[in-house]
Amino acid sequence: MRILVTGGGGFIGSHLTDYFLNRGDEVLVVDDFSTGNPRNLEHHQGNPRLTVIPSDLAQPGRIQELCHGIDAVYHLAAAVGVALIAKQPTQTIHRNIYPTQLLLDELRRQHLAGTSIPLFLASTSEVYGKNPKPMWNENDDLVFGPTTKPRWSYGASKAIDEFLCMACVREYGMKIIIGRFFNVVGPRQTGAYGMVLPRFVDAAMKGNPLVVHDDGQQTRCFAHVSDVVHAVTTLMQSTDCFGRIYNIGSDTPVSILDMAKKVIELVNPKASITFQSYAQAYDEDFEDIRRRVPDLTRLKSAIEYEPRYSLEKIIKSVHEYQSRLT
Repeated sequence: MRILVTGGGGFIGSHLTDYFLNRGDEVLVVDDFSTGNPRNLEHHQGNPRLTVIPSDLAQPGRIQELCHGIDAVYHLAAAVGVALIAKQPTQTIHRNIYPTQLLLDELRRQHLAGTSIPLFLASTSEVYGKNPKPMWNENDDLVFGPTTKPRWSYGASKAIDEFLCMACVREYGMKIIIGRFFNVVGPRQTGAYGMVLPRFVDAAMKGNPLVVHDDGQQTRCFAHVSDVVHAVTTLMQSTDCFGRIYNIGSDTPVSILDMAKKVIELVNPKASITFQSYAQAYDEDFEDIRRRVPDLTRLKSAIEYEPRYSLEKIIKSVHEYQSRLT
């Protein structure tokens, strides 16, 4: 197959690219490398089945050029990370919505001309906003905060992406799957944009304090990127999954404070923990979600999915990767 991966130089995108190349596919990666890293793909240097185009998707005519002769599209290009979103909400909104609209326009054009190209849209648990339910399923309400708080611009913009995709499914019968990622972690993820696990591991390796925001009792579920890639690629192989939305990740919760303690135990027992307010980390009006746990019933029913990586295995894999970089 000939696969297009947008954002293929990023953390998750590069692992998807690995999967397709290892399967024997031809992969076309487009990435402006604003948050991705060419190093994520350098181990494929010289592979004739990989083409990397350093480009913004919004360049005139770029989408039409990229989609020519493509068998499937995995759209991961987007703004990334809480720190970036808090600092650049305008860029977040533009980068999340406009390229998706252009991509859907081209795929719809080809669909109506008789060539239906399947699309996977990478969405996010952020679309649930601050829904108070202890566990979220795909039909739950999206509960955002006020527009005066830029924190919610990311989830709202990704929700617009989902609405655009589902409109194409409803109106034209296009083959689209939406995956809502929940705290995907693993090798190649950077802590530069606020991602908590690589930030903790890096601090522990250097003997610096692990900085925990607020009281550390926020609950998250961390999934290894290889489990997520397995879920994404398996969903796209089932025609019954088109036109649906899936939570993708782990459903085993852990507090941020407990994860910091586990990182210290596995990486550097001499490291310490310090606490920082959200106002110090981001800005005065930053809001966070206390609990973020996905209901994976739909995913497990569709592909018999079960995460293979425990939190301990995840931390060890991140530590091993970051050790190789030093």
